[in-house]
Amino acid sequence: MASRFRSDRRAVLAGLSALAVPGLVRAAEPLRVFAAASLKPVLDEVASGARLTYAGSGTIARQVAAGAPCDAVILAATDWMDWLSGTGTVTAIRPVARNALVLAGSEGSGPVRLHAPDLIERLGPGGRVAMGDPMSVPAGRYAQRALETLGLWTALQPRMILAENVRAALAYVARGDVAAGIVYASDATAPGIAVMAAFPPSSHAPIIYPGAVTRDAPAKAATFLDALAASPALTAHGFQAV
Repeated sequence: MASRFRSDRRAVLAGLSALAVPGLVRAAEPLRVFAAASLKPVLDEVASGARLTYAGSGTIARQVAAGAPCDAVILAATDWMDWLSGTGTVTAIRPVARNALVLAGSEGSGPVRLHAPDLIERLGPGGRVAMGDPMSVPAGRYAQRALETLGLWTALQPRMILAENVRAALAYVARGDVAAGIVYASDATAPGIAVMAAFPPSSHAPIIYPGAVTRDAPAKAATFLDALAASPALTAHGFQAV
């Protein structure tokens, strides 16, 4: 299995190189990429030569709008990208990836129905659930909407721990600080994490990752986004192709 994983990883890296991302890995002036925190595993692998900044999409959008040095930006929600576009800061917006929403627990956590009595019983007395803060984190907004659609928000809201980004919510789960977390399907591929339930796609808006380049970005910024959207690294890390 380990040998196969190493082989798949080499294929992903070779595939991205073959897609002609000039200077991405060994650039004299590294490409400056601001990205939603949930993209960290895949970008750390295929774009390690770039200057990578991760945070919640709302935080990223405000930083870029305020003039943070950035060439390419990838968010986890179209509404934040629409807002950023309205500031005149970015151009050439295109979808890069898709994702899904799941309820995750520590390794060994069995499946559970997305039904209030079942969830409350599984959480146990005082059991908490982590998710991104809906005020600034797209994963949190998707989660709140999904829980509302399924009639679960009222029962679970008192048990919520709101995190600054979805990777922070995942960290709560990994450390055993909470009984479960609502994260992206791509996050649930991390070691020591198990999917307890998948939220129906109809329970929330489509999870689309839009990418864009800033007004003064070099041409390689747009090439980078196109190559990433076509890279098998995304699906290898649990994302869905656009």
